[in-house]
Amino acid sequence: MRPLRNPAGPFRLPIALLLLMFPAGATAQELALRLDPQHTSVDFTLPDVLHTIRGSFQVERGELRFDPGSNKLSGEIVVNAKSGQSGNSMRDRKMHREVLESEQYPEIVFRPDHLEGAVTDPVVRVHGIFSIHGTDHQMTVPAKVDVSAESWTANMHFSVPYASWGMKNPSTFFLRVSGTVEVDVTAAGTVARP
Repeated sequence: MRPLRNPAGPFRLPIALLLLMFPAGATAQELALRLDPQHTSVDFTLPDVLHTIRGSFQVERGELRFDPGSNKLSGEIVVNAKSGQSGNSMRDRKMHREVLESEQYPEIVFRPDHLEGAVTDPVVRVHGIFSIHGTDHQMTVPAKVDVSAESWTANMHFSVPYASWGMKNPSTFFLRVSGTVEVDVTAAGTVARP
């Protein structure tokens, strides 16, 4: 995956400096963070007894709105549940048919509502609702965010306890997998002021 290139050159501004560019009274202006699905990846790992299963999903769309005055976030990031693949067609059919039931629940959605921590922190925490398999779950995700005047990137790692969230654990007598899947998201997009 190639990161977005900043047409202004390699000079990047941390979020705090970006906010200082606005005149007094305008620092609370909302920012629109548009996601670029072509430069965003969602990878998962699922440990089992013999080896670790690795795979990925495709992001369909996403846009977030951030109010720096209140740390409120809104919008959504939508992942195509049907796009999940692990490199083994038989295992993937079972994942879609028995675990995700992706024909019935074709989207996985994260709807953030606020940011925890200061925008100057190297890692912030994003709180929101994670919707998967027809059920909503509150989640707080640590995120390393880099914002310039025109683009942004974010790296996140979190765990999804799918078995305790009501999805089937695909373990068999011979194959035992964890009831929790680890997820890594590398997101990128553009910055705009609505």
